[in-house]
Amino acid sequence: MRLVFPILTLNFGGAQRMLAEITNGLADQGYDVTIVMPAHAEVKFDLRSKIVRGRHSITLDADDIPPGDIVISNFYTTVPACVEASRRDRSVHARFSLCYEPTFLPDDHITFPTYHCTPHLIVLSGWQQKLIELNHGIRGHIVPIGIDPFMHNLNLRHSTPPTVKISAVVRNSEGGIAWHRDQDYLVSQLAFVKHYYPDTEINLICPPDEFHTAPTLQRLRDTGSFQFCLPNKDEELRYLYNKTDIYVSSSLYDSGSLPGLEAMRCGAALVTTYSGGNLDYARHEHNCLLSYRYQNRLAADIIRLIHDKELRSRLALQGESDSYQWPWARSVEAFAQAIHTIWNSR
Repeated sequence: MRLVFPILTLNFGGAQRMLAEITNGLADQGYDVTIVMPAHAEVKFDLRSKIVRGRHSITLDADDIPPGDIVISNFYTTVPACVEASRRDRSVHARFSLCYEPTFLPDDHITFPTYHCTPHLIVLSGWQQKLIELNHGIRGHIVPIGIDPFMHNLNLRHSTPPTVKISAVVRNSEGGIAWHRDQDYLVSQLAFVKHYYPDTEINLICPPDEFHTAPTLQRLRDTGSFQFCLPNKDEELRYLYNKTDIYVSSSLYDSGSLPGLEAMRCGAALVTTYSGGNLDYARHEHNCLLSYRYQNRLAADIIRLIHDKELRSRLALQGESDSYQWPWARSVEAFAQAIHTIWNSR
């Protein structure tokens, strides 16, 4: 079966990692996978599929998309080209929804109707499945997020100083399109913790390219309250997770929240806000501390784990154990099953 994935970028990020892992896994299973990208699009992952470059710097149109059996859009801006290519080549258009754009991006009058372009839908979580079904009447196939065995606990914490190390991912939030990360809230809560517990080490993890183009993040670094970590590759990111005692996420709205799960796998205790998709793996008091945003409890939960080392250790151990239920092999198999169901129902 020939599968065509039009993808605008493969820079560092959870959605892009999902695309890289799924396409690699399908290629390993023997599918004919082609990734179509704009001429100057970034590729930060090792790919085992064929990459075809389009004619434009940052966009794709139907003429860039080669014939295939199923063409798979993954962001609302790729949908029109996939619709046209599907009609032209008589292929099936399926949508791999890595996020539900209408509720967190501007121009919902544009993003919302794109979900009416195909009945064939793949989503990341039960929460996202219900949300889209409620709004559009389409029940998507669930393909869960996953973790590579490379991400694991290196047991480094016993050899590091006893200072409690807290980490969180920050991104370029300028322009308003990353409001769902609630980053100002995250920073304020971490600053509160740092003020009352100055001996803690707080690391903010950010993709290097985003940090260097984000004046807000640069000003935050200049305050001296936090250490900025700019990993260029997975080895560096794994090390940062492994030196973390408490990993913190403030996202309000995620189809599937990958960094929290990765941190759990590497032995960190997770403190998180409810973001929808993270309920598939995050269970309050069982493998993490989870709060709803209205409770305004993020700093309090961090402080609770600073004081209660036994609880911190218990949550970290349970989180690490639970994370092994989320291998990429399961994600790839679920995607392959969804594709065959879609193909047989065309």
